[in-house]
Amino acid sequence: MVDSQSTPARQRPSIVSISSYLLFLFMALQVISLIITLSTFGKTRDALRDAYADSTVEGADQVADVFAVVGIGGSIVLLLLAVVLGVLALFNNQGRNGARITTWIVGGIMVCCVGGGLLSNAAGGLNAGGGGTGGDGPTPEEVQRRLEDALPDWVTPVSLLLGVLSLIALITALILLALPKANPFFRKQAAGWEPPTPGASNPGYPQAPGQPGYPQATGEPGYPSTGEPSYPPPPATNRPDDTPPTDRPGSTPPSS
Repeated sequence: MVDSQSTPARQRPSIVSISSYLLFLFMALQVISLIITLSTFGKTRDALRDAYADSTVEGADQVADVFAVVGIGGSIVLLLLAVVLGVLALFNNQGRNGARITTWIVGGIMVCCVGGGLLSNAAGGLNAGGGGTGGDGPTPEEVQRRLEDALPDWVTPVSLLLGVLSLIALITALILLALPKANPFFRKQAAGWEPPTPGASNPGYPQAPGQPGYPQATGEPGYPSTGEPSYPPPPATNRPDDTPPTDRPGSTPPSS
């Protein structure tokens, strides 16, 4: 029988540990991004309201609120998925192949989201559709200018840097998990026979159930261990005159 306590633990490859650290970094970067989004929520909404204040576009008074809420909602969703990746990283460190497969799936979705967000920011961010609604709505350039004037100068470059770092960290973590060197760590170990430890006593073999023991045979007395057995007296002999003793029962012999 294999002793689980004496079985050596599998050595975790360094690429698996680095991948987990990168997933934790990705989660931390999403937390920072959400903090920046929440801190600039009011200024972003006011800038969009000013941009659409004189517009005759249908629902122009609600565009600012919709865009601001969408921005915060997207940041919260990204953070939740990043937390999922952080939890999966803990299971990856334990060598669970199911967690590695789930990491690839969730990580692939996150790559699309973060990459799409970077492309959207490069194309104009929230104001990309500003002039396409018809009427006399503000142009994307006008909305972008109002946002830049309302927000601090560091917000845009920092947000862009966080997005790039997040994308690089996530892609690198997924690649490290897919390297052949990590496969043996996630492969299920087969239980093997382990020789007994020298000097250890082997347990006795219990009697098989259903097989009673052999009791001592009845009717056979045991032999005493001490003393000498007594011998019976010799049988009595007849008298010389062949006269049966009178003390014995029987017929009286005839007289001569």
